[in-house]
Amino acid sequence: MGANLKGEFLRLLREDEEFRLAVMGLLGFSDLKSSVDRLVEAVNKLVRLAEAHEERLVKLEERITRIEAAIEELTKIVKAHEERLAKVEDRLTRLETVVEKLANAVSVHSMRLDSFDRRLMALGARWGVESEEAFRNAMKGIVEGILGVARVSKWVYFDKDGVVYGYPSQVDVDVVIKDSTHILVEVKSSVSRGDVSEFSRVGRLYEMVTGIKPRLVMVTPFIDDRGLEAART
Repeated sequence: MGANLKGEFLRLLREDEEFRLAVMGLLGFSDLKSSVDRLVEAVNKLVRLAEAHEERLVKLEERITRIEAAIEELTKIVKAHEERLAKVEDRLTRLETVVEKLANAVSVHSMRLDSFDRRLMALGARWGVESEEAFRNAMKGIVEGILGVARVSKWVYFDKDGVVYGYPSQVDVDVVIKDSTHILVEVKSSVSRGDVSEFSRVGRLYEMVTGIKPRLVMVTPFIDDRGLEAART
């Protein structure tokens, strides 16, 4: 029966033009439907791809918006910092000007003080030489007047072993002798710790030479703290 149906179908295709056209139409519609289905599937894929792209674009736009906002905020911060830096630089410039003026003033004061020190030292040196000599003379007269039989003399000795100064030198000192007491007297316009130590070595030299341990007396209108501490010890 299948062979008869096939034969009849082939006969109709050959002999019946209307049948043949109908079959051809059916075959064309099937191909067209298949093509349309493929096209619809392709379009659906494109739609899905477009939707995905749209979603990505939306996210990118949101990120860009956030970045733009952050950049705007950062720009404001940088501008504020620039303004603060400008103010700080201005203040620093003013301070540098003030410091420079102060430095100049200090320099001027320092020069004036140096000049004053030189004048004072010169005056002190002159006063010291003159006053020490005058004081020695006055001291000699006073001691002799008070003690009566006491006498004031100058002891001069060449210190060949350098006991006083560390090298051979001549040493001289005023000596007041009352009975068996020997008093070495040093008169200076000012006394420092070094002066006290030096006078102590003079006393030691005197004892080494004479065999008599003397009392030591320093007369001065000024002595610094370290000198006073050394004298007391």
